[in-house]
Amino acid sequence: MLRVRKSAVGWAVALALTAAGLTPASPAAARAQPAPTIDWRPCAADATAQCGTLSLPVDWNRPRGERFDLALARRVANPATREGALVFGPGGPGDSGVDRVVNGSSRFSADLRRRFDIVSFDPRGTGGSHPVLCARDLLARQPQLIADQAQFDATLAGNVLLRADCRARTGPLYDHVDTTSAARDLDAIRAALGERQLTFHGSSYGTLLGERYAELFPEKVRAMVLEAAMDHSLDTRALLDTQAVTSEDAFDEFVAWCDRSTACVLHGQDLRAIWERLRARAERGDLTNPKRPGVVLTPFELTRLTHKEFYDTWRWPGLAEWLGSMDVPSAVRAAVVPSAGDAVAPYPFAVFCQDWSLPVRDYREYAGHLRRMARLAPDLRYPTAVFALATCLGTPTPVANPQHRLRVRTDVPLLIAATVHDPASGYNWATDVARQLGRHGVLLTYEGWGHGSYTTSPCVERTVDAYLIDRVVPPRGTRCPAVEPV
Repeated sequence: MLRVRKSAVGWAVALALTAAGLTPASPAAARAQPAPTIDWRPCAADATAQCGTLSLPVDWNRPRGERFDLALARRVANPATREGALVFGPGGPGDSGVDRVVNGSSRFSADLRRRFDIVSFDPRGTGGSHPVLCARDLLARQPQLIADQAQFDATLAGNVLLRADCRARTGPLYDHVDTTSAARDLDAIRAALGERQLTFHGSSYGTLLGERYAELFPEKVRAMVLEAAMDHSLDTRALLDTQAVTSEDAFDEFVAWCDRSTACVLHGQDLRAIWERLRARAERGDLTNPKRPGVVLTPFELTRLTHKEFYDTWRWPGLAEWLGSMDVPSAVRAAVVPSAGDAVAPYPFAVFCQDWSLPVRDYREYAGHLRRMARLAPDLRYPTAVFALATCLGTPTPVANPQHRLRVRTDVPLLIAATVHDPASGYNWATDVARQLGRHGVLLTYEGWGHGSYTTSPCVERTVDAYLIDRVVPPRGTRCPAVEPV
């Protein structure tokens, strides 16, 4: 095991970051900011946790301009064993870190909770942190899949209206919900907590936040875990293709589990044939969701709901029951149109369109992407990234936080905790992130299933804890065995 020594970051690194355009806010801007403080109070939902807000600039390039309140929560460690604060970066995009701390801080081991305050937050533009708000009817018009050039053109026009509506309802923050801005928020959180350096654990989309922070503030990283890492170097085609391969692998693993496990109610049956029948019925508009009677399942929605159940292996038996319950002949039922409800709805996905440039020229190019993904993923043909093409179509460029290969120069290597059969953040992303980080990153491989590994594998938990607590970096090539689904 390698124990990392503390060292200062040299001027050569700072100059290299300046040349790459990765410097944090200017000294003048930093001096203009008031000292950050958090007014901690007992949380309304659970008084054993503390909640608070941190006033931050909407635009970090204008630190004296308009501000917003970032919502945070923490659970305090035992003062006798406390060593600092561990900040958790929530996924999604759009997951609530406040909810995670108030209702689910047990995702971290008892040893970590003894040694660190567990702190998280709702990223800007989400949850309790000035959420992006948009007209519900405009959001509902976004297609899951685009069928022809006319719908392609209509989606472009609809997205123009949607962006204008969201901006009018949300205010200036709408144009500043990108992850670069969130990384500057994260450094303000570190300062407000009184931490000289940041100890961070990011999950899924939260790893993009960690990666960007490590680029901007390398000297302030004490230890950083990237669990289910995002690869932010991918263009449109690469993003779609890597997700298609990852989704199909997850389906293959589910089928293999069902073939070997009597816990699967479809054990002994041809699961691929069942899936093909369900997908054909979805294509005809003849498939309804037994969990929401009368609601017709589109091919994309059938795939999305199925894919979501791959995230945790404990969900697999229920997924098999759900698929089996639908594999019966049924008459075509009238679709139940969900009530529009409130006129305004939160739109946490707005950050994605400010972090990713995914240009598609026309329907011909779009259809080509669909055909190629169908070859890569003949069962799960529509990875969730397909929806991003439609919802981000026509986004003005350059986006605030465009894709690029990582340029990280931290003293301590970042720890990438990756799952071989992760259905969302594929192992192919983790290995590519590890290559980009070079000696500034170490890959820890869990050979099992699910979106994330810390709460699944005792081996991963022990390795991550040793890294976060004592900064013990595992040897390169460290692998943890699979834990069979139960």
